Amino acid sequence: MTTTHAHEEKTKTSKKKWSAGVTEHSDALDLEGNIFESNDPKKIAQSLKHSAEQSTRKKSAPYRSAMSMLTFYINRAGKNLEASQKEILEKAKDELRKLFGRK
Repeated sequence: MTTTHAHEEKTKTSKKKWSAGVTEHSDALDLEGNIFESNDPKKIAQSLKHSAEQSTRKKSAPYRSAMSMLTFYINRAGKNLEASQKEILEKAKDELRKLFGRK
């Protein structure tokens, strides 16, 4: 393995571990396990809302923390996120807005 190839492999692995680590060990929210894999947008939104309201470590308002974590997950998953799951997560954004009384 060449030095460049080894660096590329390490970089790919580091990025995967970094985003997974943020999702699992966020300073903003204590998330329910595997919540982003749910097929129910309402359940995802309710879980994020609950986590955001209960967290003592968040740096911003509950709505913003919940929406930020959901957006972060969607963006970090990128092309690895199946279209059907991305649609569910996008619907979860709408559900979050409803739960927090936003339009």
